[in-house]
Amino acid sequence: MTWEQRKPYLYLAIRFSGFELHYGRAPQGLDPTTEQSGGCLVMIDAVVPYHAAFVAAMRAAYGKVLARGLPRITRYRPGASRFSIVDPSGNTIVFIRRDEPAELEYGGSDQLSGLARVLDNARILREFKSDDLAAFRALNSGLRRHGDEAPAVEQAMALAALIELSTALGKLDVVPDWGDRLRALPLTAPELDRVRLSVADPALLGPWLPDATS
Repeated sequence: MTWEQRKPYLYLAIRFSGFELHYGRAPQGLDPTTEQSGGCLVMIDAVVPYHAAFVAAMRAAYGKVLARGLPRITRYRPGASRFSIVDPSGNTIVFIRRDEPAELEYGGSDQLSGLARVLDNARILREFKSDDLAAFRALNSGLRRHGDEAPAVEQAMALAALIELSTALGKLDVVPDWGDRLRALPLTAPELDRVRLSVADPALLGPWLPDATS
């Protein structure tokens, strides 16, 4: 904290790793739960160290990583170029890697097709729109449409994402079905590694991952 005052007006300034955030009093009647308080972008060279630092601080302060409600931090999936923190007042701070692509192909890359494109679309919905429910719906629908003809590893990545999203959304009753389907897929050791890296918390997949095929 670099500055704190209460009179003649409320003001707070904090500094971390070369950037500063300044806070004033919220407008009268503002409801933080609407998450419309404000926000900012923080451009960084590497996402992983920042996410790890905030996760560690959150664990120290709250005893766990908060993924729902206020405050919270979005999950980090290997390869992601951004993450968000929503503070207790409903402000959103988005940390973005400087070399993140300037344009996004909502709906999935047109260079992909079938379930691979569905997976790409779900990635965008999760990482860039922070919309777990939309990602869940896209994957659930896409797996029904394209699952039968998709390679086993793509089916596994879709099922792994559905397990993770179902857990985050509190839809725990559907997780065993996704898990049973995942366990039944024939996957090589490298394919299992791809599946683990496709989610933010591979530990969620532990009970459902099959043994590697030769």
